[in-house]
Amino acid sequence: MQNDEYDLDALREQRLKAARRVVIKVGTSTVTGTKGALSAERMEPIASSIARLMTAGRQVVLVSSGAIGLGRSLLQLHRSRLNDLVTKQACAAVGQSLLMDAYKSLFATWGVKVAQVLLTEDDFSNWRRYSNLRHTIEKLFGFGVLPIVNENDTVSTRELESVVPGTQATAFSDNDRLAALVMSGLEAEALVLLTNVDGLLARSPLGTDGRSDNDPLPEIIPLVTEVTDELKLLATGPSASGRGGMVTKLDAAEIAMNCGGTAVIGNGHSPNILDRLFAGDRVGTAFLPSKRIRGKRRWIAYAAEVRGRVVVDGGAEQAITQRKASLLASGVLRVDGHFIPMDVISIVDRHGREFARGLANCASHDTEEVLGKKIPRADKGKHGRAPAILVRRDNIVLLQKT
Repeated sequence: MQNDEYDLDALREQRLKAARRVVIKVGTSTVTGTKGALSAERMEPIASSIARLMTAGRQVVLVSSGAIGLGRSLLQLHRSRLNDLVTKQACAAVGQSLLMDAYKSLFATWGVKVAQVLLTEDDFSNWRRYSNLRHTIEKLFGFGVLPIVNENDTVSTRELESVVPGTQATAFSDNDRLAALVMSGLEAEALVLLTNVDGLLARSPLGTDGRSDNDPLPEIIPLVTEVTDELKLLATGPSASGRGGMVTKLDAAEIAMNCGGTAVIGNGHSPNILDRLFAGDRVGTAFLPSKRIRGKRRWIAYAAEVRGRVVVDGGAEQAITQRKASLLASGVLRVDGHFIPMDVISIVDRHGREFARGLANCASHDTEEVLGKKIPRADKGKHGRAPAILVRRDNIVLLQKT
């Protein structure tokens, strides 16, 4: 057991030291102070660390929260006013320029030029725009510029809306997931999520699980190789200042793991946290990769917007999940929603549980027409043509059932 832990620690150190392309996300609790203004005390050390990483030849993307908080502070609004969506959008419009001005000044000290990259869910749900985003950021890398990414909250509402538990979101609902999708699209090797705690706690924070002041402090889980349901139970809800929380960080870390990358949850208030992480120090909670979904299949699984769904029988589910087969018309029970060829659709079992996604081979109305004429399974061999393929196996990605 000790040898296994040593091997995993060595792998963590090796991967973080070797990571050449990294995505760093800073949360609202790190970017802003208690009154909503930028916290120079916390952000100056982070900016200097990012500058050193870039000087050492690493390509860095910074995903930053904080615009709404900065806007609220300038407008002198009470936090309760942010319960109104339009007010949030107005604060974002005010805060974005403040945030970029602050970053421009911070990074100018080290001679680093910055670029603002504002995104909406359409930049991820559309394959062409998803690909163009990578090309743009890689061009910025070539110019030696630091891309600073955030959602365009002024026109997009999806990130600002509450996250519904138990659903598999397609676009991003918080900056943690946004950072993971940026990492996925760029095929970066590491994702660092900086927050106001030292990592994933082995127990819930004080006051949430009945512990008293006299109980020992919870331990940090140093390494994770699988995000289990038990692990998710340890996570808490959204923080007071931001929209995310440990749950969204676990979701983001899981995306990174499935994309073949290493994720780390660390404390953005800790001195030199980034220097220590990429030097291989054992700080924070590291999530080591379990598998690697590549290319377009990664986009299908995590970024694309689902346009419709098909309900399949048990035979089709078994063929897809166990034999890696295509989805045939003979296994479809029902079509829900409207979609066209190459739209991403959800594949669910007869109980409505999603287990896969894929690119539709034909439109929903054509699929329904095929279903109306489909050949019973027992008679398939008596006909001269093969049953219609609704989703080809190369365009199917398996998911965990929700």
